[in-house]
Amino acid sequence: MTRISVIGCGYLGAVHAASMAEVGHQVVGIDTDAEKIALLSQGKAPFYEPGFDELLRRNVESGRLTFSTDFADATQAEIHFIGVGTPQRPDGQGADLAYVHAATDALLAVLPDHPERASLVAGKSTVPVGTAAALAEKFSAKGALVAWNPEFLREGFAVDDTLRPDRLVYGLPADPEQAKLAEAKLDAAYAKILSGETYEGRDWTETPKVVTDYATAELVKVAANSFLATKISFINAMAEICDATGGNVTTLAEAIGYDDRIGKKFLRAGVGFGGGCLPKDIRAFQARVDELGLNETLDFLSDIDAVNVRQRSRVVTKLADALGGSVEGKTIAVLGAAFKPDSDDIRDSPAVDVARRLIAAGAVVRVTDPKAGPVVAKYAPDLPFVDTVDLAVDGADAIAVLTEWTEFRQLDPVEVAGKMSHNIVLDGRNCLAKQAWMHAGFSYLGMGQ
Repeated sequence: MTRISVIGCGYLGAVHAASMAEVGHQVVGIDTDAEKIALLSQGKAPFYEPGFDELLRRNVESGRLTFSTDFADATQAEIHFIGVGTPQRPDGQGADLAYVHAATDALLAVLPDHPERASLVAGKSTVPVGTAAALAEKFSAKGALVAWNPEFLREGFAVDDTLRPDRLVYGLPADPEQAKLAEAKLDAAYAKILSGETYEGRDWTETPKVVTDYATAELVKVAANSFLATKISFINAMAEICDATGGNVTTLAEAIGYDDRIGKKFLRAGVGFGGGCLPKDIRAFQARVDELGLNETLDFLSDIDAVNVRQRSRVVTKLADALGGSVEGKTIAVLGAAFKPDSDDIRDSPAVDVARRLIAAGAVVRVTDPKAGPVVAKYAPDLPFVDTVDLAVDGADAIAVLTEWTEFRQLDPVEVAGKMSHNIVLDGRNCLAKQAWMHAGFSYLGMGQ
């Protein structure tokens, strides 16, 4: 058993804290948001994530997991995981490290000056390359080591991605003795996961470990996200071509996906990517590379970003064309607000962006989502939100399916048609049974179909 603190209790930090408790460690989660800490301390999740509620409740009740707003409660920990957000800067494309610096400064203030043994600060946040080395210099004054241990969780799969990751990456100090000690501490934290042994009746999948330097570990996450964003925008560019030529992007993706050099994953055309990671990470990556004087190296990411944003305007154009040239005065049901299913996260959500574009063009919009309602009310109160699909589609001229929730994919098109004024469906995720909707009398608008 290792004593662990997790600084930052958002999606990443809260799930990581509960998962570390699940594998037997004593964990304290630290966050400055008192309301969030109060909920977590009661075993209640402040966000929607499948499987997290039970994981959280179980470990809070066991006493292995506690939460606090006081950084002093972290001082007994042997490992301090930093899991705070790194959003896009309000004044540019780069990553805003204000939360990272605030967290590390607060931790530095409570760490003892002459510890009996070195503690480890393990960064999990996605940061610009060079950040870990700068923090290591600051923590060396307190005799603490720094490692960079990037996260790869996907919202909607965060629990499994934390407990059964497809890899663990350790970015370690250059000094061999420090690196050996930091690696041993991380190995102790991840022992159950690395070994593949059974814990409390659950079989852990043995996890590969990649040991490297600070810079490489920092680059792994942004490189991975940039590659995934490239695949998504590539197939969406193909969808544009298919729309212009009569091709079918779904069949095209299937055909090229059989090539094992390419693979099928992330070759789903649609309204594009969003959320709190991919959009801001590709922008921050390019901004950091520009700072390094490599101004043309990642210029292609600007095109990737542009394709992604263009998908949103294409949805509005498709609906306008189907509605006689304009959406003004037309009632459109927007099915989805979260940027992806099994999440209530609306950060940089294509669905939210499209809804706002439709409103700006004069449409009467009704948005619905199975989980994101409270988040919309708090962070996007300008959106007209209704609680059910029935309320959204009642008397609508068109519907736009923009988040691939199971509830939306399984809608009965005949039943939906009976509630609408005009039967137009925009399948922004290419997730509906096209023929069934057409047989029910709908004009079906796909992305690249």
